[in-house]
Amino acid sequence: MAATEAVIRPAVPADLEAVAGIFTHYVRHSVVTFEETPPPLAAWHRRFDDLTARELPFLVAELSGEVVGYAYASPWRPKPAYRYTVEDTVYLSPGRTGQGLGSTLLQTLLTACARTGVRQVIAVIADTGTGTSVALHRRFGFRDVGRLAAVGHKHDRWIDTVLMQRTLEPRGDEGPAPGR
Repeated sequence: MAATEAVIRPAVPADLEAVAGIFTHYVRHSVVTFEETPPPLAAWHRRFDDLTARELPFLVAELSGEVVGYAYASPWRPKPAYRYTVEDTVYLSPGRTGQGLGSTLLQTLLTACARTGVRQVIAVIADTGTGTSVALHRRFGFRDVGRLAAVGHKHDRWIDTVLMQRTLEPRGDEGPAPGR
């Protein structure tokens, strides 16, 4: 199924078990997250409640009634001056990558962020060597702003993180940046 068949919608509490399952795969089998133990379902409910209270978007991608991906924006830092800056998160079910779902989720997330008054979106990307997430973010106008060398250690390897940033316009129609 293609991304055009996906329904991107705000997450609801009933989606969180599927969200937790997607994330658990990446915790256990990859270095794209520095988590080493999958968070329990209760932690996902706390995150959902916190983001909802802050009016930040938490989205899911649904195909044929199945949650196959998610994206959310969370506060970049806790200090009040950072209130217009968020960090984005996008994950897809294993086997659902390469179908355009990541692009659809990220585009919808950026639009939702702009509508809530977010001005800066930061992507913190584990450098796994594939470049997939970096390429996705570049397509949507994120620019490289830094690299942190060997800051994570997981599965017996040291991992860098790539920092990317995108400024949002308040109009809310955030698609891929033309010509970038």
